[in-house]
Amino acid sequence: MNQFLRCMDCGEGFMKTPFDQCPEYEYDSNHPSEPAQVIKRDDFQEFLTTHAGHRLEYLEVIENSFVSDKNYTEPVKTSYLKATNSKKEKFVIKRVRENIGEKVRYQVIPGDYFLECTGVEVQSEEITKKLEIKFRMHPFSETKISAFLKLYKRIVRGIDIKNLERIPGESTHPLEEFYKMDDMSLFYLLRNCRNIFKGVEYSTIEDFIYRHKDDGGLLLKTRYRIQMIEEAETKEEAPSTVIPVEVRKVIKKE
Repeated sequence: MNQFLRCMDCGEGFMKTPFDQCPEYEYDSNHPSEPAQVIKRDDFQEFLTTHAGHRLEYLEVIENSFVSDKNYTEPVKTSYLKATNSKKEKFVIKRVRENIGEKVRYQVIPGDYFLECTGVEVQSEEITKKLEIKFRMHPFSETKISAFLKLYKRIVRGIDIKNLERIPGESTHPLEEFYKMDDMSLFYLLRNCRNIFKGVEYSTIEDFIYRHKDDGGLLLKTRYRIQMIEEAETKEEAPSTVIPVEVRKVIKKE
């Protein structure tokens, strides 16, 4: 597991990984036939040099605490992790990359964060698209599709998201989650669909709901925002510098 080192004096941090000493390769566009120039680097040593004489401590990163306001695959973004130290104090690790050529920077903030739900959405466009594709030979009228969506939204307004089952792996965004409608709400939806669809049409929409209630368009989409809780750090007498064993070895070489 990667280790995270915090500077207690500066509030900066470093995520120690097996790639800290990976070299960089520089090409001369004016001489493309020449081999690339290898530039040695040691990011961990650079961090230690910058923070020489400062108090350092390891933090334990809380598993599955990653969150960001951009997609998982977006390399340029600000993201957050939760962490704690040996005294069980809570910290938020802020990870920043402002452009693709920049190294990742870490800031350690005493405190915590939580995710606040800002709304639950019915995926109207996705549902409409699925209905049009599924029943293109015998399509529902726009009026009936609109009435179905209005009914669905009305039922969703009365649902407590905390009582629903989350469907993992459906979202590419850390601040979006998808939930499956509970059985009671599903029953209410089907019962009220009888007021919109009759005969064969009702059987058709019933089959559609049962087929898609656990995936895709009929899932409820929730959005969240990050709420920070910053805490004042406890003032204590400065302890002796906390330096890991491998750091001591590095400093002795200087």
